[in-house]
Amino acid sequence: MKKFWIITCLMMFSCVSLFAQKSEVYVSDSKAINGYDPVAYFTMGKPVMGNEKYTYQWNKANWQFSSMENLNAFMKSPEKYAPQYGGYCAYGMSEGHKASTDPNAWTIVNGKLYLNYSLDVKSMWNKDQPGRIAKADKIWPDKKDKE
Repeated sequence: MKKFWIITCLMMFSCVSLFAQKSEVYVSDSKAINGYDPVAYFTMGKPVMGNEKYTYQWNKANWQFSSMENLNAFMKSPEKYAPQYGGYCAYGMSEGHKASTDPNAWTIVNGKLYLNYSLDVKSMWNKDQPGRIAKADKIWPDKKDKE
């Protein structure tokens, strides 16, 4: 069964990487991280959909927030709140490719937000977060502006 999941995930990431963006930030429908509020992960401990009236352009992407307070916090310190690897899947990046993310598949590690492709991928990510982060940190500078 374990082999099945590994093969399934590898096939899934192979297909996803065919549609990877050249953008440094994962954008869907012209919104960073699917329109979710990155600050809310830290302040509310859960994914919260942003509101178009609280939109801020940063790093060539439109970021949305659920409140003016969250928008202001992000404007003061975007690197503090923006997800690592531009909001692309942290597990996928540790494997050398960009993949989209599910806003519900998230973790905060050492004060940094990481998103994953799905809850199943998040469970694989959770098995070795420090190792995956170390790998992804090395790969990201070469991948961030490429597919």
